[in-house]
Amino acid sequence: QVQIRESGGGSVQPVGSLRLSCAASGITDRSYCIGWLRQGAGTQREGVAIIAFNGVEGYADSVKGRFPISVSTDNAEDSVTLEMKGLKPEDTGMYYCAASRCALSWTRGAWYANIPPARDFDYWGEGTPVTVSS
Repeated sequence: QVQIRESGGGSVQPVGSLRLSCAASGITDRSYCIGWLRQGAGTQREGVAIIAFNGVEGYADSVKGRFPISVSTDNAEDSVTLEMKGLKPEDTGMYYCAASRCALSWTRGAWYANIPPARDFDYWGEGTPVTVSS
C-alpha cells in the first residue's frame, strides 16, 4: 500500500525560502516518479517539479532555477525534498506530493523528466499549505 505524506509548509514573506518534504512508502515499482503539484485559489492543480528515482529531474518554467528537487531512499521509505527559494506571492497554494509513472525524454544532451497532468498521478498525499505574503 502506497502512503505519501507532506510536511514543511507555512507562511513566508516574498523572496523568502521554505523546504517541503515528502515521505513516500510502498512504491515498489521504480519506474514511478515523485512530483510536487500545487493549487492556488481558483486555479487548477499544476505540476511544479518531478524527479525519478535515478535522479532525473523536471521543472515547470515558473519555478526553474528556484525550486530544486531531490530524492533519497532509506529503509524502504523514499524522501523527496523541494527547496523553495525566492518565493513570490504567486507561489501561494496547497502543495501536494504525488507519484506517477515516469515519462523521460532526451533533450539538448540531457535526460529530462516530463511533468504529466494532475489526472495522471496515481498516488497522492493530503497536501501542505504555502502562503507567500508581506
